[in-house]
Amino acid sequence: MSYSDFTLKKVKKELGITLIETEDLFAHIEENKISDFLSTTLRYNLPLAMALGTEKARSELVIANVLLEVRKKLDNHVSFFSGIQLDVDKIKGLTGYCDFIISQSSEQFYMSSPIITVVEAKNESISNGLGQCIAEMYASSLFNQQEGTPLSVIYGIVTTGSTWKFLQYKNQTAYIDLPEYYITNINKIMGILVAMVSSEI
Repeated sequence: MSYSDFTLKKVKKELGITLIETEDLFAHIEENKISDFLSTTLRYNLPLAMALGTEKARSELVIANVLLEVRKKLDNHVSFFSGIQLDVDKIKGLTGYCDFIISQSSEQFYMSSPIITVVEAKNESISNGLGQCIAEMYASSLFNQQEGTPLSVIYGIVTTGSTWKFLQYKNQTAYIDLPEYYITNINKIMGILVAMVSSEI
């Protein structure tokens, strides 16, 4: 069993996580204007990524560029990892690869705690990635504890590149943000991402 095997039902039953789906978590976050470079990049890459339609294309052409912009905005004081293995508890099935991880450590040659945000890329269905993302958030919380750098909150994102769904994990509870945000509102998405990673929420 690995992260990809987790559904919402499984994270609730097997990990004992409470699910809350009724809160608008990030409505109060202000927009954060993206750079001209990212704007140009998305204008070119987004139609191509959507036409190709694969998870890999969406990850490489859209999602990675958005997340790297977050790192730039925070003066490289966070680290960014793509396709990295996070094996925390094999018995619980908390093993496998995460599409993207952002750590509050600035060390880039290896993943160092504390993990603050995990990102799960999906080809089409956001809902299919929610259980997997919550399992990764839970595992990140355990990883931080094991490394002696516990955080009270871990954030998660499930995204197709064009649609973004945000999550929050704390106190054995996963909050699934009520709205979905679309790439047409990229400045709002960027505002939420920057606030998440810099813990300004």
